[in-house]
Amino acid sequence: MTALADLPLIASGKVREIYEGHDRTLVIVASDRISTYDVVHPTPIPDKGAVLTGLSTFWFERTAGIVPNHVVSLTDGVPAEARGRGMLVRKLEMLPIECVVRGYLSGSGWKDYQRTGEVCGIGVPAGLSESDRLPEPIFTPATKAQEGHDENIDFDQAAELVGDRTLTEKVREVSLAVYRHAAEHARERGIILADTKFEFGLDGAGELTLGDEVCTPDSSRFWPADQYEPGRPQPSFDKQFVRDWASSTGWDRNPPAPAIPDDVVARTREKYIEAYERITGEPFEAWLQRTR
Repeated sequence: MTALADLPLIASGKVREIYEGHDRTLVIVASDRISTYDVVHPTPIPDKGAVLTGLSTFWFERTAGIVPNHVVSLTDGVPAEARGRGMLVRKLEMLPIECVVRGYLSGSGWKDYQRTGEVCGIGVPAGLSESDRLPEPIFTPATKAQEGHDENIDFDQAAELVGDRTLTEKVREVSLAVYRHAAEHARERGIILADTKFEFGLDGAGELTLGDEVCTPDSSRFWPADQYEPGRPQPSFDKQFVRDWASSTGWDRNPPAPAIPDDVVARTREKYIEAYERITGEPFEAWLQRTR
């Protein structure tokens, strides 16, 4: 955990710490912790937090014309020890759903399709294989579980949780727009953005605002386009690499999570940094220098 002496800690999650700022702001710091199956491993991935913050910043800037975001500053109001991993953001009233967009059939969407022929209650063509591209990206919201795993829900359930169907329709529209924008850019860089999840909130004026993180290796599935082959799981630039290792150990997915071997740590760090550099088009060191 990053201790910021002058700011009170108000929340600590699997990856991030949230500190109280000034004038209705927060300082959010991404750690190097990594979790699989909602359990944090005792072994950090060096530079992971900086990659998450750098990539999120890249996407926040690129999608500002689609939807406002919560970023105020990457340096002003961010203590020196958190630079590169931290950002000063506006406080939002967060919506109680995870906004998942799927462009390809993978993960829990693939499991759901095998079982029901649908993905989270949405009809898709019959006869698809694992990792197939869907005809159109689909919005498949999920709950925000305080403990255990998030659960996929349909649009009606999401609207009930949000408490405003019109707002939920707007969230769906914006989620799909941000995904399409990001997926097109990533594809130009040789990366398939298979799926991702967003979090939205309302600002002080009630305006829908994008928060948390955007299209990072923690919140997305990134596949190398030149190795894409439907009908099987895909190699990835995201934490699926660690999930696959964790599954191979025989771990039952209950706490405590096993320590990660040095070679898996090193390879995971390489994957995260490669994702940053391919998507942004700049060396990872340039991000670190810009925020110091």
